[in-house]
Amino acid sequence: MMLSTDTTFPVACSWGLWTLLSLCYGLEFRYHNTAEVEKYLREVSRNYPNITYRYSIGRSVEGRHLWVLVLGKSPREHKVGIPEFKYVGNMHGNEAVGRVLLLQLIDYLTKGYRSNALVTRLLDTTRVHILPSMNPDGFESSSRDCMNGFGRYNSHGVDLNRNFPDAFLRRARGGVRGGVRAGATVGEGEEENREKEVEAIMEWMKMERFVLSANLHGGAVVASYPYDNSNGGSELQEGASVTPDNDVFVHLAKTYSYSHTQMHKGNACSDSSFPHGITNGFQWYALPGGMQDYNYVWQQCLEITLELSCCKFPPERELPSYWEANRPALLAYMQQVHLGVKGQVLDGEGVPVQDAVVEVEGRKNLCPFRSGPHGEYYRLLLPGNYTFKVRQRPLLAN
Repeated sequence: MMLSTDTTFPVACSWGLWTLLSLCYGLEFRYHNTAEVEKYLREVSRNYPNITYRYSIGRSVEGRHLWVLVLGKSPREHKVGIPEFKYVGNMHGNEAVGRVLLLQLIDYLTKGYRSNALVTRLLDTTRVHILPSMNPDGFESSSRDCMNGFGRYNSHGVDLNRNFPDAFLRRARGGVRGGVRAGATVGEGEEENREKEVEAIMEWMKMERFVLSANLHGGAVVASYPYDNSNGGSELQEGASVTPDNDVFVHLAKTYSYSHTQMHKGNACSDSSFPHGITNGFQWYALPGGMQDYNYVWQQCLEITLELSCCKFPPERELPSYWEANRPALLAYMQQVHLGVKGQVLDGEGVPVQDAVVEVEGRKNLCPFRSGPHGEYYRLLLPGNYTFKVRQRPLLAN
């Protein structure tokens, strides 16, 4: 932060240097280190206590907190009928644009609440969780190289986006495999060999029943959607690995790409071309142990992967242009959490039923969608006519 010693500020902005910069003049466009991000999130939660709440989902291998900021009208607890949404950035430590954009998004949402109609409606009807960096160790060790620098992996040399349980490896080999180390062959590592950062995400998703998510990457400009992997079964269609909710995933990916100033053109990077700026993950390249498939298959959360920059670590002077290109897309995508049908499963006495199977006819998911602790269910669907089948799991005798 470049401030001269004789800089003066209005009295209303005299809460301390960091708060002053973020609240009064906007968050600086640069690559803030992990300590600065932690301090910024702490100040935001302190100065917007009614709509924000900061918490840690765990620690990295080197002991750095994985800080999340929640934004919404009831940030500290879930409310029935209010869907949970998340953005995850910096999964690969040297892909840093997403980390910057999520901090800017926090700044934009907090300042826009009650003054911007879209932001106000979004935060009044959604509980938004933002994890700016899933891999702070990788970021701190990264070299600011456009494509081939250090920092992609965590401190154990593991690619976190190859370390999640994979339904297709389970079906093909009789057990979940993961934990692919730099240079290792796919499939090395047993189910329990999860990295601390991956374990934190998995536990987080057990605590919060997310409906919609996106994880932010770099190295291309495209919106990629599940499946990322296949074992050659019925999901494999014309080179793509197709989910039962493929129409919804295509819609979600196009929502982002067409709300982005360039992505929908499909040719932002000279070495690639993507029609409409979207791609099926597997059709692009097979990715075992990926986070977006884990979200969808096991946690009934629809997630896509957003590749946001040709250069993984672009010069800081270019960061404002990335924000302008992505801001409308980030906001448009968040609104899709309200797509489709939501409700509660109740028994004959009006008591919420947890763990009821909620199926949409014609959409056979690998793991069925189930109602949550309050009997809630959320199914993201495009406009149309659907038949729902709801059944309670039989009670086991003692």
